[in-house]
Amino acid sequence: MDRREFIKVGAASAAASIALGACDNSSNGSPAPQGSSDAQQGQVARHYEGVSLLGYGCMRWPTYKAEDGKQKIDQQKVNDLVDYAISHGVNYFDTAPVYLEGESERATAEALSRYPRSSYLLATKLSNFGDWTYESSRQMFQRSLEIFNTGYVDYYLLHSIGSAADFDRRFASTGIMDYLLKEREQGRIRNLGFSFHGAREGFDELMALHSKYHWDFVQIQMNYVDWAHAGARNTNAQYLYTKLNEMDIPIVIMEPLRGGRLADLPAAISDKMKAREPSRSLSSWAFRFVGSFPRVMCVLSGMTYMEHLEDNVKTFSSFKPLNSEEMNFLAEVADQLESYPLIRCTACQYCMPCPYGLNIPAIFKFYNDNVNAGTYVSSREQEDYARVRRNYLRAYNKSIEPDRQADHCIGCGKCARECPQHIAIPRELRRIDEYIESLKQQTL
Repeated sequence: MDRREFIKVGAASAAASIALGACDNSSNGSPAPQGSSDAQQGQVARHYEGVSLLGYGCMRWPTYKAEDGKQKIDQQKVNDLVDYAISHGVNYFDTAPVYLEGESERATAEALSRYPRSSYLLATKLSNFGDWTYESSRQMFQRSLEIFNTGYVDYYLLHSIGSAADFDRRFASTGIMDYLLKEREQGRIRNLGFSFHGAREGFDELMALHSKYHWDFVQIQMNYVDWAHAGARNTNAQYLYTKLNEMDIPIVIMEPLRGGRLADLPAAISDKMKAREPSRSLSSWAFRFVGSFPRVMCVLSGMTYMEHLEDNVKTFSSFKPLNSEEMNFLAEVADQLESYPLIRCTACQYCMPCPYGLNIPAIFKFYNDNVNAGTYVSSREQEDYARVRRNYLRAYNKSIEPDRQADHCIGCGKCARECPQHIAIPRELRRIDEYIESLKQQTL
């Protein structure tokens, strides 16, 4: 897709989004304020059948280190975040049985149980990755209903499908798909869809099944970089969005910040964005991009901290779609970002736990953060090399415990098989380990 098409699609989508927002303020159980009062009262916009345009992704709830050394979900902080979200019009909460080592559903349910069931929309998933037998899958669905003490799920997803073969192996051939279709007929599943990670051919195969299964919605990874630069074996978001839009299938967006990468940009780029919108965060640009497309029903954000939630509520309660000039600017930003030697990790945690104890997302985050901040050691000719080298190694040891660093990777490949971004994780860890070792030996 060339620059002209990028701008054309964005401008048309923005105009349609404005029109859609002006005509549809309906709600699903929890009425939203009408008209301009939304912005005045800090209420998140709803422009698609009453679903809040900003949705809560529950994969990154705040945690703390317990006495046994394990990370535990901080339930009080979760409750506080949910309270703020609901009071500002957020009504879509997305979780899964596998998030946060199986604890996300429980923590989300505890926070939401303090509210009437009709006041929020529950999205959870059939995450049958390890055991896709009929009975195991059926029990996973039933367990979700029990955890949330509810008789129905508003949005139920077949978790992370990449092809028709994957769909057949995990869902069709086991008979569980027939079961889910009956659950939808009986109202225990209000909307049935899937989340997608994979190549274009796989997506086309799944779309060909629409005439048989009638997908109610589809969840895709979309942001202003993945729009045309998805990379690896993933499909550009422009293709995914266009196909779903043509088929009139509502879209839920995941990774609008690309795992936080678009909230923490290289200084040379962030300075340009701040010069254009001094009062807005870098994140707001990414959220305005995805929210400008009219087929987008909901944009998920895994808001760990209250300041992130507050900033996103600000963006979505006074939502301003991007115009064609702003779309052009983001296309240029995306091109620039592709020139940086960053790892495409979104910190989704699917690679964890590592059987050998590595903290893979933290290793990649440390590396990316230093590239963005300009503290990456590039050569011995670099200005003040000795000090920069020393500071880098000290910070690495402080950020990541020594026994969880890249040098402990044995290349088993388990992480790479689980990665929805199709990152060659062992190769990247080996590259980082070699880089760290060259710093230690002063051979860089």
